[in-house]
Amino acid sequence: MTERRSRVRRALIEREAELGTVDAALDRLTGTGPDAGGALLAFSGPAGLGKTTLLAELRRRARARSCTVLAARGGEREQSQPFHVARQLIQPQLTGTPEGELRAVLGGWYSIVGPALGLCAPEQGAPPDPQGLRDGLDWVLTHLVVRRAPVVLVLDDAHWADPESLGWLAAFAPRAEHLPLLLVVAYRPDELPAHAEAFRTLPGRAGQRPLPLAPLTPAAVAALVRGSLGDHADDAFCQEAWTVTTGNPFEAVELTAKIREKGLPPVGASAPLLRDLAAAQRGSGLIARLERLGPSTVRFAWACAVLGTAIPRELAARVASLGAEEAVDATGRLRDARILSGAGEEPDAGLEFVHPLIATAIYRSIPDALRVALHGRTAAAVVDAGLGAPAAARHLLETRPENDPWVVRTLREAAAENLRAGAPEAARRQLARALLEPPGFRERAAVLYELGCASLLTEPANTVNHLRDALAEPVDDTALRQGIVIRLAQVLSHSDHLSEASDLLAREIPRTQDPRARLRLQSEQFMWDAFNAAEPDSPTRSRRLAKLADRLTGRDLTERYVIGLRTWDACLRGEPVDVVLHHAGRVLREPFSWAYADHGFEVPVLTAMVHLYADRPWKAEELFDAGTAEFERQGWRGAHLSFAHSLRAYIRYRRGRLVEAEELARAGLRLAERVGRRTPVHWYAIAILITTLLARGRVDEAWELAREHDYGKPFPAAVVFPDSQTVYAELLLARGDAKAAVVELEAVDRRLTPRGIQNPAWCPWQLHLARAVAADDPGRARELAADAVARARAFGAPSGIGQALRVAAEVADWGEREALLRESVALLSASPAGYELACALAASGTELQDRDLLTQAVVTARDCGADGLAGRATEHLLALGGALPCGSSWQDELTEEELHAAEHAARQDETPGPERAPVPGPELSAACRKLGTDRPGLRSALRARTAAPA
Repeated sequence: MTERRSRVRRALIEREAELGTVDAALDRLTGTGPDAGGALLAFSGPAGLGKTTLLAELRRRARARSCTVLAARGGEREQSQPFHVARQLIQPQLTGTPEGELRAVLGGWYSIVGPALGLCAPEQGAPPDPQGLRDGLDWVLTHLVVRRAPVVLVLDDAHWADPESLGWLAAFAPRAEHLPLLLVVAYRPDELPAHAEAFRTLPGRAGQRPLPLAPLTPAAVAALVRGSLGDHADDAFCQEAWTVTTGNPFEAVELTAKIREKGLPPVGASAPLLRDLAAAQRGSGLIARLERLGPSTVRFAWACAVLGTAIPRELAARVASLGAEEAVDATGRLRDARILSGAGEEPDAGLEFVHPLIATAIYRSIPDALRVALHGRTAAAVVDAGLGAPAAARHLLETRPENDPWVVRTLREAAAENLRAGAPEAARRQLARALLEPPGFRERAAVLYELGCASLLTEPANTVNHLRDALAEPVDDTALRQGIVIRLAQVLSHSDHLSEASDLLAREIPRTQDPRARLRLQSEQFMWDAFNAAEPDSPTRSRRLAKLADRLTGRDLTERYVIGLRTWDACLRGEPVDVVLHHAGRVLREPFSWAYADHGFEVPVLTAMVHLYADRPWKAEELFDAGTAEFERQGWRGAHLSFAHSLRAYIRYRRGRLVEAEELARAGLRLAERVGRRTPVHWYAIAILITTLLARGRVDEAWELAREHDYGKPFPAAVVFPDSQTVYAELLLARGDAKAAVVELEAVDRRLTPRGIQNPAWCPWQLHLARAVAADDPGRARELAADAVARARAFGAPSGIGQALRVAAEVADWGEREALLRESVALLSASPAGYELACALAASGTELQDRDLLTQAVVTARDCGADGLAGRATEHLLALGGALPCGSSWQDELTEEELHAAEHAARQDETPGPERAPVPGPELSAACRKLGTDRPGLRSALRARTAAPA
């Protein structure tokens, strides 16, 4: 132990600056002043410059200051094992915790991060997406840091960390400065992968990053030699020691140990011998030295090199075909030769090589055929030792195909476990290797299907090829064939090839004999057709869907999915709102999950959205809240959660809660950016955020957002709501470019009208087009607006009718405007559409020169967050000599008691029920009269309260 400590001190020569940085960071971490807090330190340098020794000293100093230390080390052999580093960091802190307590500690993240960290087995069902898993790991690490602060997290050999762990830590690193956490990494700069660039470039409080380690100077090597061999070592000898080691601390320490072993006098006459001694420490010299230890020791060293790090001696012995006593003897000889060391700081951690350079040299010295055989033997030994298929899989990846069913079975088992644990890329590698083995004739389709499922998120183009190949195989299992077809249709649709997905399903339906299986395929085809903006014969599909759905009872999930698609189709086509809600009620008669393992979330989303267009936004929010909670429990925090946030933002927009809508839309966009630009989820997020910004009056900001995200042609082949091209035209119109807006809106007409999509509550393209052509062609503008009003009345939602009437008034002859506007205000007052009400009040007050209406418009617009509209209404009000309403919104003017009394008065004759409809306008007026007040804001305040369930 004394010798080891002496070697550590010698190896830290000329590291005063680095240790000073370490001490400063530890002082901040453990301090209480204004600068106290965490940081990131990154040390870089080629192999052998003392990174590991420096980190060992850092850990020692951290423990001396009562810090909790989390340590891990990347391994050259372990890079293909997902979450290998994450498990080293976190698993020791939680291992041994009883399951009940562990569930309490991890909360909702238990089933998401537990399998990745090896704390519990993966549950059946759909796995978390990679982003959800990273969010869970963030939470677990943050929770550990807060509970066990201050914490020092040390990652050595980061360049060899598995991609899953390294990507997670690189993304987490910026948080270190806001936590009682010192995050320290060390790596070889030329080998750090691209997904860990944050460790090279992240600015912060620790100063220069990374901190490069320099080779030792001749003076430092001389001090190291004399400290080990005695002060009598002469200058020529020390200079030659520096020359042959190039100032590499590891090689200098090993050289001095070899000089002591040989008894070589440290004088100038011995200097010529140093080059051969140094060469014996590395490359062929190291291998020659190993071979002199005997065949059994060589086999044991080879086994250790194949196993990697933290090597269990019993397992290495089995791989090397040695008995227990032989393994003990081999371990001793390798330690004496400074090839292997003990377990380090943890007694049960297993054996380690003295340095990764030694491990690499020995591994590469194993003859190729023997190395492959050793990996195969190791895989079997790992499984027999109960370490599981995933631990064996990394070794099987290094073997050659031999038509071995056990290899295919083990790799498939490992892939399934990794996929459920949230490591699809690792599963993809394992299944690709299983395919090369190859699998048996009847098993090949299943492996291809599993490979397609594994690569869905990372390689959609390859997924299509895998699934097509699977479908070309002879498949006896009808359930497997149906799964292949459905998954292939899904990936085609998500890749913007919806027509191809529909054609695939159309070919498969006639050959499917089982009626329930055939209905499932029909439901999938109906769904992707519904999302296909270029569907060639939408009316025929709608008739077929209606005929099928109307005779179904909803007895199982597939039937309810078909009825859900019928509900959405009825909404788009503008069938009466009662019909739409009737079918929605059939779908929701029983609990309707958004996270079924073998069904998409699209139909539950559509079923929720019809309530929004039918003026039941509170029901839509209720369903979205439940669905979002399911996504989060499932660990689906990528595209799924982005859709949820964006569409919840749209619901808030339609309710006139624009500030909340913008916040949710930006949250959806942040998640969509991680999924990828110009993906369906990205189109949704941008369209909804632009719509909200326009409503708030921030046209220039909306335009810059569109330019930044390349929002424009070509528009997606998938149906997006709000319609992408219509939103773009609305943006052009807001910027004053009516001609360009007309071009886009006429294209929308050509796209939607042949499909029978005519509900302006869903897509008000006619209203925008009427405004765009009003100056040049007022007659056409009036016809467009009148048609939109008729369609809105046919659907029957007050918000849609009110919006259409307002625009109709804008383009109508002067004598017709007042009646249209008064009806618009009355209908919108009875609807939950707060922003549309503010628009109608402003238009009506301006047209009629009515100060009371303009006052209400100002208050309602402020309440909605429609700053631009509020400003314009204020200008008109002041121009009429009116006074600005007091306060910024109705909350400043009315007490909770007044609002409660008004709501009670409005609802006193209403039949109680679980879902109360908005209180109509006359009842609102009566409630105001009962209160004996006409203060501005009461009506809009009461409308906001009574537009949601009591």
